[in-house]
Amino acid sequence: MFPESDPKRLAQIALVVLLIIGCIAVLLPFVGAILFAFVVWSCTWPFYAEKVLPRLGGRDIVGASLMTLLLVLFLLLPTLFLAGSLASSADGIINLVRPYFEQGLPADPPAWLAGLPLIGSEIADFWHEVAGDRAALNELLRQLIVPARELLLAVGGIAANGLLQLALVLFVAFFLYRDGALVANALYRAANKLGGELGEHMLEKTRGTVVGVMLGIVGTAAAQGTVAMLGFFIAGVPQAVLLGFATFFLSMIPVGPPLIWGGAAFWLYGQDQLGWAIFMALYGLFIISSIDNFVKPVLMARGAGLSILLIALGVFGGVLVFGFIGIFLGPVLLALGQMLFNRWIREDASA
Repeated sequence: MFPESDPKRLAQIALVVLLIIGCIAVLLPFVGAILFAFVVWSCTWPFYAEKVLPRLGGRDIVGASLMTLLLVLFLLLPTLFLAGSLASSADGIINLVRPYFEQGLPADPPAWLAGLPLIGSEIADFWHEVAGDRAALNELLRQLIVPARELLLAVGGIAANGLLQLALVLFVAFFLYRDGALVANALYRAANKLGGELGEHMLEKTRGTVVGVMLGIVGTAAAQGTVAMLGFFIAGVPQAVLLGFATFFLSMIPVGPPLIWGGAAFWLYGQDQLGWAIFMALYGLFIISSIDNFVKPVLMARGAGLSILLIALGVFGGVLVFGFIGIFLGPVLLALGQMLFNRWIREDASA
């Protein structure tokens, strides 16, 4: 038999557990955006609290609105510019492909395509087969339309989901800036209740890790995108600004930048500009891609170090779990996990 107070205690515990489960269920669809809003807030809070808010006379709502507006400009303007560049590039691609739809393929493939090692002869044979048979060409184009349409729909869905998550990030960030002092105080009190001085120290280390990882990922991507854009301009590659932005986004994936500068070098080779193709390949290998090895360790020195393997796993896993926001959130979570694991090992070894 339980004492008389036990059923009451069990009911209280059950209610608390149900409340926690209910809160998690409500917030689960938005957990990625909420966590990323906390990441942005924790990285920018010192600047906001020490520089922006005092100049506004401590007016929280005005300051939060200003910071949210700055985030809108920082996040949405590059996205809109990239979308505009993609639209103009799409018009150029359509104009380039339209003659092939109207007049069919030329009798012979381009010399650079037929001259590719190992596969050039097979491509040339297939080209001759399709170019000489209009029905075969039309059938090939019809087969390509469905995958292309599905790819565009998938890309559009990803873009729409990313914009919705960014909007939620901005919405949450506004309230974090407005009530930032209360949020920070609540976090420190919770950390102190859970772990005392150790809890507060871990909270500080957590923030340092978040700042270091974000600086390492975004800063390195910005440096690679800028240097890549300069190289594209020098080599005369078209749409250099668009390719620079593409390098910025793909730089968050370890194998991303070679896809851009390698494609540019391949295009230059196809235009019979062998010298510039060699320049682009060497520039990409020794300048663009090498930035990751020099800039990222410096930027991440303020937080916990993170290996290239964990960055790759964080990016790919984060995208699968959280969508677009996972590009930033995945590596941050793995960095925090690595930091806590190292702390646990050190404490266990010293025991």
